[in-house]
Amino acid sequence: MKRLLSSTTIRLFLGVVGGVIIGLLASEDVIGFILPIKHVLGQIIFFLIPLIIFGFITPSITRLKRNASKLLGISLLLAYVSCIGSASLGAFVGYMAIPLLNITPDAGVTNVVPEMLFKLDIPPLMSVLSALIFAFLIGLSVIWTNASKIEAALYEFQSLIFALVKKVLIPILPFFIAANFSILAYEGTLASRLPVFLAILLITVLCHIIWLSFLYISSGIYAGINPWKVLKYYGPVVLTALGTQSSAASLGVAIGQTKKSPVLKSDIRDFSIPLLGNIHFPGSILDVVFLSLAVSQLLYGTMPDVSKLLVFIPLLGIFAIAAPGLPGGTLITSLGLIHAVLGIDEAGIALMITIFALLDSFGTTHNITSDGALTLTLSAYSDKNNLHADS
Repeated sequence: MKRLLSSTTIRLFLGVVGGVIIGLLASEDVIGFILPIKHVLGQIIFFLIPLIIFGFITPSITRLKRNASKLLGISLLLAYVSCIGSASLGAFVGYMAIPLLNITPDAGVTNVVPEMLFKLDIPPLMSVLSALIFAFLIGLSVIWTNASKIEAALYEFQSLIFALVKKVLIPILPFFIAANFSILAYEGTLASRLPVFLAILLITVLCHIIWLSFLYISSGIYAGINPWKVLKYYGPVVLTALGTQSSAASLGVAIGQTKKSPVLKSDIRDFSIPLLGNIHFPGSILDVVFLSLAVSQLLYGTMPDVSKLLVFIPLLGIFAIAAPGLPGGTLITSLGLIHAVLGIDEAGIALMITIFALLDSFGTTHNITSDGALTLTLSAYSDKNNLHADS
């Protein structure tokens, strides 16, 4: 039982079920008690966002000097283009499909949520955009000045942030989700929104299959190799990703399984699979874009303008490359961007986190499985250009 409860998926699922049960049975006083808890947990999450951005992006930039080969540049380009492509697919399908779902804001509300008993605000140290620019400038300056002591400190700071994510952020997510679902159930909106949630799940899974198929087919065509010779070894990786919702947790399995593929060059595979496992999140970024449109329609009755998506998607691609390979890492890293560019408020972001938690198993599976396609492309590219990974 203890091992079962240690699964992130199980804890998140229990958060959903527990929240629904509490919301259906709760009185107004109980909901009044839950509201400030939800607010404080949300404030902690938002406080950590700039720290996560700086803690993960800055060390990633400083590492470029040790791997600044043409192969690394091609890997980063492939990862970024793949993320932008999947995000664009999510946006296109969202604009086409979401109006057909007949989503209306505040449908079926039967109970009014009471006023919050108290409100504790925890302002972040800096805005998300400030954290992003600060990360870029510090990372580049470390490279330019060869500041080895600062670089070592940045790696240690990244370890601290990673520990905060694992020890603080991930543990409070089930409670944050439970609070969200209890309020939805209390309002009476859950039953009316459940078909919408299921429709979102089915549409995003279909989009994952489409983009994953495109990556493998295109890589197979470029390499002149049947991509099934790579994809067929990903069965255990898929099961791990579905259970852990973590690309980082699935990485070890992916490294072991891809060693069995006879068509991947060993030096390229050993370089690209760990690298892509930490920078290539096309499934998660697809979910983020589609959910942004769906939640905006659900809460505000309209979707963001296409012009905003044209700014949002390229920036989101950068955030995706720097996101931690942890459950919900891509969404958590990009929450400030979602608010700043798309104008989705705290209520919308809370709902996005809630739905994303249910989708993340499929997005993570897409993330880690798609790395095999890009590795096949890199293997073929290195053969054609006589390139080798840095040792």
